[in-house]
Amino acid sequence: MTASYLLKRLLLMIYTLLVVSLLVFGITQLLPADAAVTLLGQNATPEALAAVRERLGLDAPAWLQYWHWLTQALQGNFGLSMRNGLEVAPTLLTALSRSLLLAVCALILMLIIAIPLGIWAAVRRGKTADLLVSVISYIGISFPEFVTATLVLLLFADVWQILPATGYVPLSENFVSGIQHLILPSVTVALILVAHVSRMVRSEMVDVLHTDYIRAAWLKGLSRRRILWRHALRNGLLPTITIVALDVGYLLGGIVVVEEIFAIPGIGRELIVAVQARDLPTIQAGVMILAATYSVVNFLADLAYVTLDKRISYA
Repeated sequence: MTASYLLKRLLLMIYTLLVVSLLVFGITQLLPADAAVTLLGQNATPEALAAVRERLGLDAPAWLQYWHWLTQALQGNFGLSMRNGLEVAPTLLTALSRSLLLAVCALILMLIIAIPLGIWAAVRRGKTADLLVSVISYIGISFPEFVTATLVLLLFADVWQILPATGYVPLSENFVSGIQHLILPSVTVALILVAHVSRMVRSEMVDVLHTDYIRAAWLKGLSRRRILWRHALRNGLLPTITIVALDVGYLLGGIVVVEEIFAIPGIGRELIVAVQARDLPTIQAGVMILAATYSVVNFLADLAYVTLDKRISYA
């Protein structure tokens, strides 16, 4: 991997985020919401509304508003929330940390389950185990987030009553309680991802197990464990890195539903509240933060892919 490739990827990220910023700003300008009315209320006088619009720069041309917003956003200043008057950036970054914690827990749980399932199905291709993994995968993919969340809540929180149903407790305040509150939402997200990733692992492992170098390893008398975990797994998991990176996009979108159901104050829930309140600065900042997070994750996935597969070389 050369420095020129890294520079191209970074420039592509910047270009993508610039396009996203244009789209987000343009769409929010079309929403039926008046920032001045939102701040002062429906009973505000025309003079007061005009003064607020002038103070916020809302009476300026759209391109000038966008330029002012972009330059401030590049400095980490996304303005004040119309809903509570607090700075948008610190509020959303705190919410993002909670969402990322949930996403990381779900990804770890997914990998622990999906990789062994995929390997198990590949080794027993065409047998009962393979069919069982396929059925589980198709069921997991077919269930939307709110259905999976409802079933998980009914079983673990209502019927068995072994875990709290909703809420969020920071790990810094009470580690054990915080983990308990994260288990059900993490399981909900992980179950959907397991269905997707296990099928990918199974497919790639089947292909790898039929390659010449694996046949050579069998002929050398190497043990099944060594062939699977040392030779086949590394190459079989390479495409999974890309799939997991793409699943981050799902996490950033699908996690919104999960956060709302389990009452987790993450960035998804903040965006739902912002849309309901017509809080334009929060909407703009939230979408930009999600887009930046997704871009960074995909960039890191590319780096990981090239690092693990020495056959790939980007000029």
